Amino acid sequence: MITIRPAAKEDMSAVLELICELAAYEKAPLEVEVDVATLEADGFGPEKIFDCVVADDNSEIAGFALYYTKYSTWKGKCLFLEDFVVKESRRGQGIGKLLFDEVVAEARRRHVKRMEWQVLEWNTPAINFYNKYKANLDPEWLNGKLVYSQLQGEL
Repeated sequence: MITIRPAAKEDMSAVLELICELAAYEKAPLEVEVDVATLEADGFGPEKIFDCVVADDNSEIAGFALYYTKYSTWKGKCLFLEDFVVKESRRGQGIGKLLFDEVVAEARRRHVKRMEWQVLEWNTPAINFYNKYKANLDPEWLNGKLVYSQLQGEL
């Protein structure tokens, strides 16, 4: 029996394992720099910056969704779904739908103007999943970022 519940600090080790599984799936296993202590501090510390729900199956974490509030100058408060992962061995069992529906419900509770996320253009299973929700997948916008070393150096 799958239960979707708020993540606890004690779940962060399992969440990190799933983050690493996702990074490997996305062909970037060496990109994960976060550790359990950082997840615990950022999700449960005095300066909490994210929320997380987990799919709990009899004390086994089968998946998670991590999200936070962002702000659009055009729309106002939005919810950003940073990562949403189901263990590869547990996919196809409806766990992803349960997690995604819980994040949608949270977006409604927060009265946000928009819920956003990113998906890699080659991730067909994820795109097919989002299409079931009639999601707007916008190919027009490019993602920009500066990495830590750039932020620490001279630009």
